[in-house]
Amino acid sequence: MKKTIFMLLVALTMVNSLIFANGQSESSSTKQKVVGVCMPTQSSERWINDGANMKKQLEALGYKVEMQYAEDDVQAQVSQVENLIVKKVDCLVVAAVDSSALVNALAIAKVNKIPVIAYDRLLMDTDAVSYYATFDNKGVGTAIGDYIVKSKKLATAKADGKTYNIEFFMGSPDDNNALFLYNGVMEVLQPYLDNGVLVCRSGRTSFQETCILRWSQETAQQNCENYLSGFYSNDHLDIACSAFDGFAYGIKSALMGAGYTLGENWPLITGQDAELMAVKNIISGYQTMSIYKDTRLLAQKCVSMVQAVLTGSKPEINDTTQYNNHVLVVPSYLCTPIAVDKSNYQKIIVDGGYYTPDQLK
Repeated sequence: MKKTIFMLLVALTMVNSLIFANGQSESSSTKQKVVGVCMPTQSSERWINDGANMKKQLEALGYKVEMQYAEDDVQAQVSQVENLIVKKVDCLVVAAVDSSALVNALAIAKVNKIPVIAYDRLLMDTDAVSYYATFDNKGVGTAIGDYIVKSKKLATAKADGKTYNIEFFMGSPDDNNALFLYNGVMEVLQPYLDNGVLVCRSGRTSFQETCILRWSQETAQQNCENYLSGFYSNDHLDIACSAFDGFAYGIKSALMGAGYTLGENWPLITGQDAELMAVKNIISGYQTMSIYKDTRLLAQKCVSMVQAVLTGSKPEINDTTQYNNHVLVVPSYLCTPIAVDKSNYQKIIVDGGYYTPDQLK
């Protein structure tokens, strides 16, 4: 009898231990916060790197990450955001396909007390966004402009009797960053357009005339082909002022199709993002420069914002004036862009561990 009672007590103890362990396991799992990350597309190497860096850093802090890519489909991203809200994620990080298309979905997030961080592209027309992590977008434009001025010695070109033909390939009209970049470029280059040192033979210099929807490489190539056949059949394009590495690839194809030859009459071609292919093109000479944007750093700043909204603390902010989304000025952290070309890519990109020498072969 005593033995039976003893065995029953042991069994009860084991059951209680299992119940307690399961309860602890469930408690631990419910404590793990979930961050929904919405990226625009996987068609660009840049956004794949952004997503990977974000996921790695958030998971290192113990968060679960729900990663979504919309493949540049506005409605797909709206649905993804809505689904993450239904899943009751603890925070949303959004790099928008269309900066104004998520207003209604983000209003639902706010009602459900889900904080929202804008990643690299400002979320427009909403009061649901808490912070914004990006690069200094106007600074990207001024860096591109400054590079052109220095490379072509524009400051002394008029006195030297030199002029240069230039065409512009600017970013997507539904991306608030694109206008900042354009303004930075024109702040530097407009005086040289005004004094005739820079000549745009197509006449297309406004943002509306030069912007390219969804940052499309194919459209950039088509635009360049049209410019070359329509305005440069008896002239030479000296500068392709491009706001994106993807545009530079399209411009390269258009130039080759028009008979331009590397090393002889190849134009100065700018870019942005320092994609792997772009750096290879810089090494070979098909692209002159790009703007290096360390997505590891950007992810780090964004993760600190996620931490802040989920713990009630304050992240590091260095801009509280520039980014007005038509509803509020969003507190932002602006990372510094760096111009890279053949002279400094080794020190900045390779020595910095962004790409390995083997990747660039």
